[in-house]
Amino acid sequence: MSRSGLYYKPISPSKEEVALRHRIDEIYTRWPFYGSRRIAAVLKREGLPVGRARIQTAMREMGIEGIHPGPNLSKRALEHKIYPYLLRNVTAQYPHHIWGIDITYIRLVQGWMYLVAIIDWHSRFVVSWELDQTLEMPFVLDAVDRAFSTASPAIFNSDQGSHFTSDSYLDRLLSRNIQVSMDGKGRATDNIFTERLWRSIKYEEVYLNEYETPRQARERIRDWFTFYNTKRPHQSLGYQTPWEVLLEGEKPKPLKNRTNN
Repeated sequence: MSRSGLYYKPISPSKEEVALRHRIDEIYTRWPFYGSRRIAAVLKREGLPVGRARIQTAMREMGIEGIHPGPNLSKRALEHKIYPYLLRNVTAQYPHHIWGIDITYIRLVQGWMYLVAIIDWHSRFVVSWELDQTLEMPFVLDAVDRAFSTASPAIFNSDQGSHFTSDSYLDRLLSRNIQVSMDGKGRATDNIFTERLWRSIKYEEVYLNEYETPRQARERIRDWFTFYNTKRPHQSLGYQTPWEVLLEGEKPKPLKNRTNN
């Protein structure tokens, strides 16, 4: 369990700031290609005139940005080693062939938390996840280490965020001979399965509930991931669950004799 679940010290942003960030999250989840300018326009139409600079600050602290039609290298990307995107026109062929990792914003009644999840592209199975109240590195590494305790992918895809360009993250992958793939900056569609996961959990769980505490959020999200992995059929998987596809792909194939080769 995350340290924040045991030693919770309530953060105290203003009600106005909490409401603003919750609404930004809703707009971004619905229209992930909206940047700060368009989000400001939506809020203005809703009677909430908020300066673009304030929205940019909130989005940066929430760890989100609008999807751009092409690469948009930032200063941050130039300061760290960026790996190429390896998965254009590539389909995951078997369980643990390709994993994707990402972070999203989770709202609480009086604040927010951050959720990191690792998803297997072949089966859509959520291999590992973690919640924390800050974007500090340990909660990401906890999720990665937990995932590696069960399996390792051939390719691990992420965005170009500072968590995923850090030495502590990359060393874990490279020491296992995992190929590193990174989305083009601002191109959330390069990690489409994780983006779909975020939409599902927010529309099916987060937006339908009001989490009073991190512990409550963790319990509800844990239950939803269990449902998602083992009970929720996916149309793209032939109405199987991720767990069923994962198990089917991991079954040993029958040996062929020489006459059948």
